[in-house]
Amino acid sequence: MPSQRQLRVGEAIRHALANVLMRGDVPWPKGFAAPVVTITEVTVSPDLQNAIAFVIPLGGKKTDSTVTALNAIVGFFRHALAESVKLRYVPRLTFKADDSFTNAQNIEKILQDPVVAKDLAKD
Repeated sequence: MPSQRQLRVGEAIRHALANVLMRGDVPWPKGFAAPVVTITEVTVSPDLQNAIAFVIPLGGKKTDSTVTALNAIVGFFRHALAESVKLRYVPRLTFKADDSFTNAQNIEKILQDPVVAKDLAKD
């Protein structure tokens, strides 16, 4: 379970990344049509040296290419974090696709299955 400090730092990083994306000055790779990106969560390691930012593009389209593009320009985001978040060390940043919404939809679909719904109704 993450400590309070990890949660606070993760939330500060999430807000800082969201502000950078909202400003619109991200140097996207050439030829990449930048989608609107949402930072859903940032998890930070116990030593605050590594951070994983979970992202999802608007509509869930082009997720893999968006994550690849974000990881290609991770240095830009680390520099922006260094300017906006007061930490002794700026954590190494990695972007990953957030699949929690897809997992929730799959669970909902399973729960709506008539066989499963029949078993749940017995309680």
